[in-house]
Amino acid sequence: MTSLASPSPLPSPVPPVLTVVGIGADGWDGLAPASRDALRSAGVLLGGARQLDLLPPECAGERLTWPSPLRPAVPGLIAAHAGRGLTVLASGDPMFHGIGRTLTEVLAAFPDDPAAPCPRLRVLPHPSSVAYACARLGWPVADTEVVSLVGRPVAGLARALHHGRRVLVLSSGADTPARIAEALRERGFGPSRMRVLEQLGGPAEAQADGTAATWARPPGDPLNVVAVECVREPGALRLPVVPGLPDDAYDHDGQLTKRHVRAATLSALAPEPGELLWDVGGGSGSLAIEWLRSHPACRAVTVERNAVRAARIARNADTLGVPALRVVRGAAPDALAGLPVPDAVFIGGGLTTPGLLDACWAALPPGGRLVANTVTLESEALLTEWYRRHGGDLVRLAVAHATPVGGFTGWRQAMPVTQWVGVKPVPTGGGASAPEPSGEAAGPAVPGEADVPAVPGETTPVPTPSSPAAPTSPTSPTNEER
Repeated sequence: MTSLASPSPLPSPVPPVLTVVGIGADGWDGLAPASRDALRSAGVLLGGARQLDLLPPECAGERLTWPSPLRPAVPGLIAAHAGRGLTVLASGDPMFHGIGRTLTEVLAAFPDDPAAPCPRLRVLPHPSSVAYACARLGWPVADTEVVSLVGRPVAGLARALHHGRRVLVLSSGADTPARIAEALRERGFGPSRMRVLEQLGGPAEAQADGTAATWARPPGDPLNVVAVECVREPGALRLPVVPGLPDDAYDHDGQLTKRHVRAATLSALAPEPGELLWDVGGGSGSLAIEWLRSHPACRAVTVERNAVRAARIARNADTLGVPALRVVRGAAPDALAGLPVPDAVFIGGGLTTPGLLDACWAALPPGGRLVANTVTLESEALLTEWYRRHGGDLVRLAVAHATPVGGFTGWRQAMPVTQWVGVKPVPTGGGASAPEPSGEAAGPAVPGEADVPAVPGETTPVPTPSSPAAPTSPTSPTNEER
């Protein structure tokens, strides 16, 4: 069995058809005739060692194992072997959390060639582990949440945990069930039932049963799927699927956009699947985290200059099930250089930093959204000027909470938040309407913005770690609404 290493660059011609064959734990015996024929006729067989070992001698093609890391090597492997009848082996359904997606994306990068065969990729799937598991458990596939931990942190499971829901977890190895049990206990789902299904569809198929709270089973077969029936402990924090998580869900130092304002802000940002958010001045990371929780395909980058807060954002993201949040340590606007183009930008503080609003606005594509919140008069004046030039919506958000007043109850008003929502104009004929800018240059930043004093129900900024006892410089930008 040959092991391959470094990839070669993409060639100019498009490769011929590449075949991908899904195979299960039942091996050769479980394959359909078309899949067997493809494997017999292949000149080169590429896959994992376990998968290649399932093939009989009659599959005479050269056998190559995937190198590590896999993704960077794929273009070179296709370029080197596509002309030799290259066939790739994959587990189960290659297009369901499998190598099929990677191959599709790589083939799309090859230059177009009218003479190339079409389609370039032929996929012969096998039943997936999810199909087998749901058949064994009697769970409707359409009603079952699927979370893959293959090459992903266990923290990503937290986003799928809701009382009464059924979750299938694709394991990355023999130790995954124990790590899942630990994650469930930490997040208040210890009573949840866990079933580990090993070698699904094969002669060695087995199942283990228990609860997360009492799970003590040693590592078993690395080829496993974990079924979780979610049960939340009494008193555990309830995390809804809509924006506006409880403030207690976040570890923070006071730099937190509070629940009701956060929900209104997410509504204004209007995330759609696949879109990218810049969260400028992350604070506790709440806006970026809830943007990511809105859909698994959403992406977010948060920019935070304070090292302690940046680390806290990463912890909050793990706790709330979105470990893919990218945290950039640095001060905006300089830290924005080189970031991918955003679909939306949120600015929660530091609005009067010279060039910040202009840089964020310039980074947006036509139709992109910019939302900025502030509680200071200086920044409000700046947003009013931007509203005059660019249109959009300028709103005042005010929240009051009932609190004891002696033996009675009264309203305690939180500091009102001014919010500007702007949409980057689409050029004429672009098919969408947006307010046209006046053409004036952006005005100078308002100097002298200082840290916002603590206000009940809003934010409580704290000194930076480098100078715990010293007040913040009057010219330093702050996370006003965090």
